[in-house]
Amino acid sequence: MEQNKPQTEQELTQQAAVRRQKLADLCEAGHNPFEITKYAQDAYSADLKNEFADLPAEAETGKIVSLAGRMMSKRIMGKASFAHLRDQKGDIQIFVKRDLLGDEAYAAFKKLDIGDIIGVKGEVFRTKMGEISVRISELTLLSKSLLPLPEKFHGLTDREARYRQRYVDLIMNPEVKDTFVKRSLILKEIRAYLDEKGFLEVDTPILTPFEIGASARPFYTHHNTLNMDMVLRIETELYLKRLIVGGMDRVYEVGRIFRNEGMDPKHNPEFTTIELYQAFTDFHGMMDLVEEMYKRLALRVCGSLEITYQGKQIDMGHWERLTMVEAVKKYSGVDFNDWKTDEDAIAAAKEHHVELPDVPTKGAILAEFFDAFVEDKLIQPTFIYDYPVEISPLAKRKPTDPAFTERFEYFIDCTEYGNAFSELNDPIDQKARFERQVAERKAIEPDCKAQVDYDYVNALEYGLPPTGGLGFGVDRLVMLLTDSASIRDVLLFPTMKPIDQ
Repeated sequence: MEQNKPQTEQELTQQAAVRRQKLADLCEAGHNPFEITKYAQDAYSADLKNEFADLPAEAETGKIVSLAGRMMSKRIMGKASFAHLRDQKGDIQIFVKRDLLGDEAYAAFKKLDIGDIIGVKGEVFRTKMGEISVRISELTLLSKSLLPLPEKFHGLTDREARYRQRYVDLIMNPEVKDTFVKRSLILKEIRAYLDEKGFLEVDTPILTPFEIGASARPFYTHHNTLNMDMVLRIETELYLKRLIVGGMDRVYEVGRIFRNEGMDPKHNPEFTTIELYQAFTDFHGMMDLVEEMYKRLALRVCGSLEITYQGKQIDMGHWERLTMVEAVKKYSGVDFNDWKTDEDAIAAAKEHHVELPDVPTKGAILAEFFDAFVEDKLIQPTFIYDYPVEISPLAKRKPTDPAFTERFEYFIDCTEYGNAFSELNDPIDQKARFERQVAERKAIEPDCKAQVDYDYVNALEYGLPPTGGLGFGVDRLVMLLTDSASIRDVLLFPTMKPIDQ
């Protein structure tokens, strides 16, 4: 890839060439910054500003601190100069005076470049202009920046470059870091909530022995020692439910998932999900859990149940609950209960210009009606439940109507955020559904390698208790709670096409 090719002298900008010469001069003088292994940092910018928020102008504190970070600006003013140092918590001004630092060290400071990483020691004070600053008595160059920072590294024209070079994006746009600090907080709060509920966090395999019959397309790799193809997982579900069989009644996994499919503002080939399973409850228990957890996250992360997402006000304090049949009737006027046969459903689909699924049954056509008429209306948090059995191979059938399953998905701003079931625990029914699913997949894609997971069926034969299960995407949730338009804005290193392609 082009970005990984070593640069030639001709490719280096004049500024970069000057910086390399400065490094060569430092090394020749015995001051190679890359030989320094550590620096005793004992304070941070934001903490100092908070500690001395009430300090009057031109006042001294007597407090000596050691700071370390990247120099983001520099103003040379004869015998005294100013610069700004950016550390983990923000920016702070440093005051560099030749008489205090010494002639040789001051001359070395004047040769520093924007972007260099430095360590400084000095006294905290407030300037005449009212800015908390550090009057430095020692300065150490810790790392030489060999490439100049861009003057501007933001805006739509540079968005691709920001994703490719996230390290520069984080340097130039500190607010980007806030998104990822919030992402970490969101994961921390989810774990805390589930841990309080008695769930156990576990890890399951990322490399799996074969492709299951689900519609998601996997990535393949090869295990050399075993001489076998393996698949990067498309879900964590089947391993987690094996643990429920084994008596681990409440489990969850924060799992990296891989799907060899399309990319758009809401999809990346690798993404993070959380799946959780709780024995002795059902999908209504999972609904209650989702609502309680999302309310807590909104309050902890955003400070309010009323949040703004892409210009829309979302009330996280109110969740509507509709069956899929009710939702389709509400938004399209079409009543599933009027369809007596698959042919009735096909006729209704043609009348309303709804796309027919590959296997056009009543239940599958109902789902197409939902996609066509309902999903783009669900701006406020909404649970849609009772899904057709045709599109829910792992969910338990409704005892009162076996054409439907105890499954829900929940939607916010016209987007699906999670999926939950009363888990299917009948091994005979599960085996039949798996085999039908694989057969239908192979009928559409004769060369696909999908197999039935008979070991999972074997696990069910030992007995899976009644269980509620839930899976939701972490990336979309972070998008929602940070008001981010694209999944790439909440992934530090999103998947990108190589520059030379």
